[in-house]
Amino acid sequence: MTVRAALAPLVAGTTWRRGVFLLLGGVLALPYGLLAVTFAQLLADSAIPRPLVYVLLVIAVLIAVVPLLVDGSRALEIAAVRALLGVDLPEPAPGHHGDRETRLRSALWIATHLIVGAVVMIALFSALPMALAFIAQQFGVGTELTSREQFGPLDGQDSGWLTVAGVLLLVGLGYAVAGLGALAGSMAPVLLGPAQAERIAALEARAARLAERNRLARELHDSVGHALTVATLQAGAAREVLDTDPEFVRRALTAIEDVGRTAMDDLDHVLGLLRENGRDRPVVAPQRTLADLDRLVTDARAAGLAVHAQRAGDPARVPAVVSREGYRIVQEGLTNAARHGHGPVTVRLDLHSDALELELVNAVRNPDRAQRERGGRGLDGMRERVLLLGGRLTVGPDGDRWLIRARLPYEETT
Repeated sequence: MTVRAALAPLVAGTTWRRGVFLLLGGVLALPYGLLAVTFAQLLADSAIPRPLVYVLLVIAVLIAVVPLLVDGSRALEIAAVRALLGVDLPEPAPGHHGDRETRLRSALWIATHLIVGAVVMIALFSALPMALAFIAQQFGVGTELTSREQFGPLDGQDSGWLTVAGVLLLVGLGYAVAGLGALAGSMAPVLLGPAQAERIAALEARAARLAERNRLARELHDSVGHALTVATLQAGAAREVLDTDPEFVRRALTAIEDVGRTAMDDLDHVLGLLRENGRDRPVVAPQRTLADLDRLVTDARAAGLAVHAQRAGDPARVPAVVSREGYRIVQEGLTNAARHGHGPVTVRLDLHSDALELELVNAVRNPDRAQRERGGRGLDGMRERVLLLGGRLTVGPDGDRWLIRARLPYEETT
């Protein structure tokens, strides 16, 4: 080991930050030290009734213990550990109040921090001036402080040995602070780390965020994909009859404008939820439901897709979440039919008292090719929607047809 490597802990920035962390514990321990001195004087004073002193002592101990057990103290210690010890501890789970084990571990950490910090502060305030005085007397500074004193086997005449002792004392203090800081960094995850309940809460929160992001991705894929498909078909048809049928071109441009506006509303809605401050902004874009199905069919027909729609039941009695997912499944089915299908599309919806059953059927020229072309995020999104609602989904070629059949169970709303 080289001299440079041996001295590295004494000059490292981490050692200084950890020293500040330890001294912070000493500062926080000062009130406890004052209380201890005060009660020692009260107990030594025979003029004060002992029962009164004991009552006050019990009250003081209870008040002193409270900061060790409250959740806020643990959060402050975690922040200090992250900033000064460089240990990446997770924040306490929001709304999670630690169990008994977590509180005890936190109290043990805080008490240890205060005790070790007090010891380090006392050592610095006592040993540090002594070491500096030993070194300074070698240069003729402050010799009157050491010339008449006895320091173990050394006295004021042993200036050389006192200087060596001062240097060793400074180095020892540095290594002690570095070692205690490193020990605190290794123990912090054990005593301040998340308990099992917090880990479970964090995993559940992460799973909820991932599920929400997946849902938003599905919404964006279905809405924008449908709009682009309709706009592409309308633009292609308008280009073919641009010189012969201006009225059709006008209708096509109107349809492109309408689906574009709808897609922009959905896009703004999704991006608003993804923004960091999305919670503070009102979400004005409504979620599409089965009540908007007629508009969806009209847009598909305007794009040149022949759609035969059949519906039995009142969409208003379907729960909102089922109504939204049912709409998106139909939208994705019409989008795929417009891209890859051949001939008209039959859409059938049966709204029962306990489930929504929907079916989309259209002809395909090449079932195997259709299977390859239609696979991807759209069908995966359908499966995820149906799975989350506990339903069943059948999708794929059925002879020379493409079939989508889904059943979404629910409890009927009134």
